[in-house]
Amino acid sequence: MSIAIKVENISKLYRLGQVGTGTLQQDLKRWWWKTTGKGDPFARIGETNDRASKGTSEYVWALKDVNFEVEKGEVLGIIGKNGAGKSTLLKILSKTTSPTSGSIKVNGRIASLLEVGTGFHPELTGRENVYLNGAILGMTKKEIRSKFDEIVDFSGVERYIDTPVKRYSSGMYVRLAFAVAAHLEPEILVIDEVLAVGDAEFQKKCLGKMKDVSVNEGRTVLFVSHNMAAMKQLCTKGIVMQHGMISYSGAVLDSVEHYQKSTEISSFFEHEGDIEKAPGNQNIRILKFTTKPVVGEYLTISSGVEFKLEFYNYKPNVNLDATFELKNSDEIVIFHVGELITTHKDSRQGIYEVKGQIPPNLLNAGIYKFKLIFGEDQRYSLYIKDEIIQFEILNESMGGNSGLLPGIIRPELNFFNKFITKE
Repeated sequence: MSIAIKVENISKLYRLGQVGTGTLQQDLKRWWWKTTGKGDPFARIGETNDRASKGTSEYVWALKDVNFEVEKGEVLGIIGKNGAGKSTLLKILSKTTSPTSGSIKVNGRIASLLEVGTGFHPELTGRENVYLNGAILGMTKKEIRSKFDEIVDFSGVERYIDTPVKRYSSGMYVRLAFAVAAHLEPEILVIDEVLAVGDAEFQKKCLGKMKDVSVNEGRTVLFVSHNMAAMKQLCTKGIVMQHGMISYSGAVLDSVEHYQKSTEISSFFEHEGDIEKAPGNQNIRILKFTTKPVVGEYLTISSGVEFKLEFYNYKPNVNLDATFELKNSDEIVIFHVGELITTHKDSRQGIYEVKGQIPPNLLNAGIYKFKLIFGEDQRYSLYIKDEIIQFEILNESMGGNSGLLPGIIRPELNFFNKFITKE
């Protein structure tokens, strides 16, 4: 197969906090070094893009020496945490920003859906924006007209097609933008995780369309999402990005597995030392978060899960609450349940403990992770923390998780069987 995209040593350097280098002298120095082929003098002091560490340099590599190839008709999934460089890479591929160094070779027209509203003029109607985007892709008015009814039907915004898009909701924006990008026949389709704005039905429709354009029409798709189930369903290959670099490249199932195993999440968390250095902020500090089986020695489908959270609260005289959000390894939310800790604006400064249980015979086998959200007077205003703990449910009937059965839950249904009559 021929190559649709070839990325060679792409790097992108940003300065934190300011635009430009700070002074006219430094800007001229950068320009002169680049024109004489010496590169960017400030690139020498750039640091790795690790958002969790403070660093000492004002310059950060959002991307560093990224190399990969995508063949025609291939669907490439780009996987990584927030801040890993995925969106920066797509912006460079879409030519909405330029790389600091490196080169990209593209064989065909690219249609991009990077952010809500990208490529649309807010004062123009939906109809006018469809024709505008088609013209940008180099299509004739006749070609766009032949696809227009199909685009409107897919987007489901026919009633508003002659209304300025500035009056559209974010969901309507995404519906029409995706329909335009997918139906105006670009050779390469670049989709960032904006599909999360749409409802579940439309997301399913989009995934089906992306699969159709790659398998049946031979077009190339680059897809960024935190939904690992969608990645497995749609993509053929995957690359995993970390700190602006590619940490793994291979088949999509192997890439997803590598990403899930490499996430820095422990099955047990306990902070030692100064409370001020525990995860959190001026309102909440997380001290301990553990899981254990309700019955038995191991976490299995039939054991249930008991979880315990300890945290230090700094804010007195509020109604304090904690919300526990559980996701599986495909980033699907299993539940999002809150607990009022104080109810009469009588919270006190000090350590609180919250315990909860997930009943036996509810969760299917697999890997799960918790997100903690703290609130003040039932408003999410105190502290939101990314996942810091994960646990694995074993399938005791299979002796492990080598043969997982489908489904998010595995309830005990208490079947009752009896013989009714003889033939």
